[in-house]
Amino acid sequence: MHGGRWQTSTVLPRVDKTEHSQAVMTPAPYRIIRRRRETPDTWSLRVEPYDRTVPVRFRPGQFSMLYVFGVGEVPISISGDPARNDYLDFTVRSVGMTTAAICNLRNGKTVGVRGPFGSTWPIEESKGEDIVVIAGGLGLAPVRPILFYTLADRSDYGSMSLLYGARNPEDFLYPKALEGWRGRFDMDVHVTVDHADRNWRSNVGVVTRLIPMANFDPEHTSVFVCGPEIMMRFTVDDLLGIGVSEEKIFISLERNMRCGVGLCGHCQMGPEFICKDGPVFPLSRVKRWFGKREV
Repeated sequence: MHGGRWQTSTVLPRVDKTEHSQAVMTPAPYRIIRRRRETPDTWSLRVEPYDRTVPVRFRPGQFSMLYVFGVGEVPISISGDPARNDYLDFTVRSVGMTTAAICNLRNGKTVGVRGPFGSTWPIEESKGEDIVVIAGGLGLAPVRPILFYTLADRSDYGSMSLLYGARNPEDFLYPKALEGWRGRFDMDVHVTVDHADRNWRSNVGVVTRLIPMANFDPEHTSVFVCGPEIMMRFTVDDLLGIGVSEEKIFISLERNMRCGVGLCGHCQMGPEFICKDGPVFPLSRVKRWFGKREV
């Protein structure tokens, strides 16, 4: 990505759960090999296993449990290129004791990794369709693997659009990658901020205002959405209003996950366990529960 070309391939490795049985509850030690500050409170970390025989595999949409020894662990979506098998990328916002500890780790330090866990974005099943990726704030991290995958074999898809919103210009993730995507002729990228500064010359307002700017056929489109829950609710309503099928709208939910394997029950939403049955769901599967605070 930054500072060099990444090797890409659309052949995603099969993630065999039995192959990761040793990682279900026991963190594997990984070494931090690169860290980069994204925003004042958010860092991107690249990690590699100390044990080079440990398979480094994931599919877009999956997450890992990151563990800081003596502090605790949190679920974090894997945000890198699924074609790579030598390291993992994570983007972490410092919002609590454990995430603050992760963000403060330096190059060469150790972090525990369990996983990968969870369901995936159905990008292979979406070949031949228009692709719309909609993200708000830190939600760009879980959808970034979609962009790596689809752009590596662009001819397999119809039109492609990325719609991304943040609170202000300083909160945009991956600015160099955004610049590169905006420079492509085979992809539409539209961005917006809630609060502009004097140097901002683009859109201002919620991310749903960008939907009419995207070029896609609602009847032949797969839409992938990730961001704050209120943003996703309004986005879903607008997509349904223009004719996108609820079976073709996919959302990522990551609330209250703690164990990663459906044992603790903290992430239960209706009959679903977000960590085990998600975090990626088609809207048609969770529409009854989505957005209900009491569930």
